[in-house]
Amino acid sequence: MKKLYKIILPSLLLVLLSGCGIYSFTGAGPINAKSFQVNYFLNNALLVEPGIDRKFTVALQDLIQNQTNLVLTNADGELVYEGEIVDYRITPMAATANQFAAQNRLTISVNVRFMSKNDPEDDFEKRFSHFYDYSGDAILTGAQLNTAVDEIFERITQDVFTASLAKW
Repeated sequence: MKKLYKIILPSLLLVLLSGCGIYSFTGAGPINAKSFQVNYFLNNALLVEPGIDRKFTVALQDLIQNQTNLVLTNADGELVYEGEIVDYRITPMAATANQFAAQNRLTISVNVRFMSKNDPEDDFEKRFSHFYDYSGDAILTGAQLNTAVDEIFERITQDVFTASLAKW
């Protein structure tokens, strides 16, 4: 009888798990494409922080590669992402009694155009934005700037992924 359980239980688990073929832990449903391309996102913000355009482009490429089985191409991708960084701004969020900022907020906005050659009804152009709050007495440079930009881009790229492939 024990031998029977050793055979039936694993077999039953395999059948149950294989039945979930359309579910993905990333939230992406079945994708009607095999390749994607991410065109370079230009930095068109009034306040320009050097290097964030490349950082965003690579972050979006990496996220899609890590969460799907799509192949990254330089041209003729079935799914195409393009756009520009349209806003990079630092604003004070709270003031002290001395009229100094107690907390600042870095906000970055990215305009994204998504085109699907196989499903043109999925095409969109949207603005995605996120922020990072930091102490008013801190200077946003070096490691703190990298942390802020990385956190913002992680959220924005996930939002782009969700809008284009997960369709939530």
